[in-house]
Amino acid sequence: MRIKRRSVVDTIYSAITPALVRFHWRSSVQRLILLSALLCSAKEEGFAKCGNVDYSWGADALASAHDYAVTMMLYIVYLCYAVAGIVVIVSALQIYIKMNTGEEGVKKNIMMLVGACLFLIGATIVFPAFFGYQI
Repeated sequence: MRIKRRSVVDTIYSAITPALVRFHWRSSVQRLILLSALLCSAKEEGFAKCGNVDYSWGADALASAHDYAVTMMLYIVYLCYAVAGIVVIVSALQIYIKMNTGEEGVKKNIMMLVGACLFLIGATIVFPAFFGYQI
């Protein structure tokens, strides 16, 4: 069974409460003095715990989030390769149809196809390397 620890404020309040019931407030100065005495005695609880907080519990969560992101990055790379393959097939068919019908702009479509493929393949190499990963 856990013992409930009482804070300093609760201890002081429970010790002073019977006296406060009997005490007649004669002036606001007496109230101010009592209030300032209570606040000065419990100031330690208002400070944040700066240097002695243990953050090691979050290290495992951060490591698992890192592993998850790296795993998903690998799947995204494979997905980009698949999208690049589909774009190549569709664009190659469009270029073939344009060449057979004699339309203009075949060279522009070929350049767009090559640029799109270079971007998708280059992005799968450059973006992970930008964040420090080598896939």
